[in-house]
Amino acid sequence: MVAKLVRQGHEVTVVDNLSRPSPRGLATLKQLNVNLLKADITDYATIHEALRRLRPDAVVHAAALIDVAESVEEPHTYMHVNAEGTAAVARAAISADVRRVIYLSSAAVYGVPKYLPVDEGHPTKPISPYGASKLAGELVLESLMGSLGKPEYVTLRLFNVYGPGQNPSSPYSGVITKFIHAVTGGKEIVIYGDGEQSRDFIHVEDVAEAVIKARTATEACVTLNIGTGTRTTINELAKLVMGVAEKEVPVKYAPPRKGDIRHSVASIEKARKVLGWEPRVGLIEGLRTLLEAVDTQCK
Repeated sequence: MVAKLVRQGHEVTVVDNLSRPSPRGLATLKQLNVNLLKADITDYATIHEALRRLRPDAVVHAAALIDVAESVEEPHTYMHVNAEGTAAVARAAISADVRRVIYLSSAAVYGVPKYLPVDEGHPTKPISPYGASKLAGELVLESLMGSLGKPEYVTLRLFNVYGPGQNPSSPYSGVITKFIHAVTGGKEIVIYGDGEQSRDFIHVEDVAEAVIKARTATEACVTLNIGTGTRTTINELAKLVMGVAEKEVPVKYAPPRKGDIRHSVASIEKARKVLGWEPRVGLIEGLRTLLEAVDTQCK
């Protein structure tokens, strides 16, 4: 996302507390000569001062804790960072007269789907503290807009994002990153549950394009799903990863994780209409490019 913005001629500042950094991500920022401010989103004073000084046209709020299982063990931490942190960012944005906040939320706000594909009108009933904290962040932005008339916001409910830049040793890494690193390292793939649960995997390049379009979209104060509209079971994913890598490894089944839903797939008609956006990277293509990135890192 940062690389795309820089290539388009935008001046970008990244704010991160670096508590769980991605070595690849930090290397990319250095290569692009992007300004990095080490700060925590819950520190209102620091965020406010940064926005007051920089006077950005838009803030992309992507900072969050994102591990579902961890959120079950540390719900207070997730609410503090994801909900209170969003409140701090929103308050700072208002004080600095930021035109628009683009909030990266999550499909986890829906909870167990009552129907598929899930559209934006689906009831929100999260089943994990992570999902609840992301929904709370959404409500903060909606309530501030309702009471103060600012800031403009576009909330993007991301489904399962994958792509280069994730640290495979981090608990935050997605299932695709973990599977690819297991296969390339000749280690077993671990599947939680029976593997028939399904997800909507969206490449980070497509997410970045959605964010960029959200910055200038005519319609604001809107919530949009960002996915592909296609679901893949975890068993199918394991086979695809091994097929693309042309390498077989053992598959181990472990007990299901707390807070995980059974099936998830997005309806993206609203994003198509509002953003003029379309996902471009197919799953096979995305797996191939990610595998190539891993091979390059290992050389």
